[in-house]
Amino acid sequence: MKSKLAIIAGCVGLIMAALPLSAHHSFAAEYDNTKPVSIKGKAVKMDWVNPHSHLYFDVPSPDGKTVTWIAETPPPNGLYRAGWRQNMIKGGEEITVNGFLAKDGDNLMWAQSVDFADGRRITLNSSPLPQPGRGGETQ
Repeated sequence: MKSKLAIIAGCVGLIMAALPLSAHHSFAAEYDNTKPVSIKGKAVKMDWVNPHSHLYFDVPSPDGKTVTWIAETPPPNGLYRAGWRQNMIKGGEEITVNGFLAKDGDNLMWAQSVDFADGRRITLNSSPLPQPGRGGETQ
């Protein structure tokens, strides 16, 4: 009886340990690197959360309605190391978010950079594609 309980407890422990891993996904599982996009809108908010942060922005649609888009970014630590700070994007500010569309067609994208109306650009150092000019290689 004790061995059955030990086996059940071990199985439950393995399942519980695997749950957080299933919540995290790879770029290729969710986004399409053959569909680059630049979307212009107004910043709503930026959630600095793990495992990925999210930038919400409102985009006018052709029918005159406003559609909220979500741009996924690296986690807070990755943003901070890339030079981002929590007060860099202000609500209502005109931005253009550059990145890759989600595979499922939702209003979701992986962000690569954000351009501001005044010409500033902040990058996310999160390219899923090779970066030419780094060490002379384009892997």
